[in-house]
Amino acid sequence: MTQRIIKNARIVTAAEEFTGCLVVEGGAIRSIAQGGTAVPGAEDWAGDYLLPGLVELHTDNLEKHLVPRPGVLWNAHSATVMHDAMCAAAGITTVLDSIVIGDMDKGGPRSQIQHVSIQALHECRAEGLLRVEHLLHLRCEISAPDIIAVFEQYADDPLVELVSVMDHTPGQRQWRDLSKYRRYSERYGSFTDAAYEELVESLKAHQLRHAVANRAAIVAGCLARGLPLASHDDTDVAHVEQAGQERIAIPEFPTTVEAAQAARRLGIAIVMGGPNLVKGGSHSGNVAAAELARLDLLDIFSSDYVPASLLQSAFLLRGSIGWSLPKAVNTVTRNPARAIGLQDRGELAPGLRADLIRVRLSGDMPIVRGAWHQGERAF
Repeated sequence: MTQRIIKNARIVTAAEEFTGCLVVEGGAIRSIAQGGTAVPGAEDWAGDYLLPGLVELHTDNLEKHLVPRPGVLWNAHSATVMHDAMCAAAGITTVLDSIVIGDMDKGGPRSQIQHVSIQALHECRAEGLLRVEHLLHLRCEISAPDIIAVFEQYADDPLVELVSVMDHTPGQRQWRDLSKYRRYSERYGSFTDAAYEELVESLKAHQLRHAVANRAAIVAGCLARGLPLASHDDTDVAHVEQAGQERIAIPEFPTTVEAAQAARRLGIAIVMGGPNLVKGGSHSGNVAAAELARLDLLDIFSSDYVPASLLQSAFLLRGSIGWSLPKAVNTVTRNPARAIGLQDRGELAPGLRADLIRVRLSGDMPIVRGAWHQGERAF
């Protein structure tokens, strides 16, 4: 069996950072050691960082390729392959493509792409077109009238690794600030005041009619199937306590310090968006990821809508917040993998998958110079 030996790399394990060597054999990590090696043919990484491949639990990046402009739907295979290439270039070797299901936008782009995106992902995997491993995160809009039917259609899909329950009704959670919601909702065109008010009232009516029953049904369906569950945009302590009662494992993007503190008390892994840290705050006006990091109320980063933000966030945690690099890297590798039960990846350790990335700093900016998925070059 062919071996690949890497030397003179700045290796970052789950607990420490050192210069050393790593041996790959048969798609897995065979050994890791500090110091050098005299073995002929070893690859000299010249002090570049050797990190585990990044693990992404929530990215909307595929959606941006499927709908590159308002009113434009792109070929799903082309969009999937380009999204995959971007993930590989960002150092992401395991990605849960987050697909919004349930028609909340009255036949808008998300309702048009929910089925075609899942079909294209299966077909691209079957045809061997993808560089890294793609799995599914079903994002369930609990106020959508059709959400239960769509959830049941895909809940037993073998690629589903995470399900989130979310409620984007304006006036609460992510959209407590209605002025920010209006700016977001007008990204594809402006409303008259009357039309905007009609939209908001319609969404609130759907929530009142459907949200409680739909959430309960989806939670029950996931628990029966053993699917990991996430909540979304928890704002107050009651939201988090409800998630704890429902055995939800991950609160995605808590919007306040109080919600994050409640999650910590309950032992639930806290996810924040990488763009929030990189850009210095939330585009929705909610709590900053940096504030939660300084309070040690952050466990996992998601790249959300910018794949490159995942690696940048880890190095920002070290440079700006003062975390150790192993602790920071765990937020984009080991912690997300373990949160959804993936035990074979997410850290550099003998016997685990050889999902690896080579990183060099350009000033303070981490640049991916290579990525390997199960020992095979992906970028």
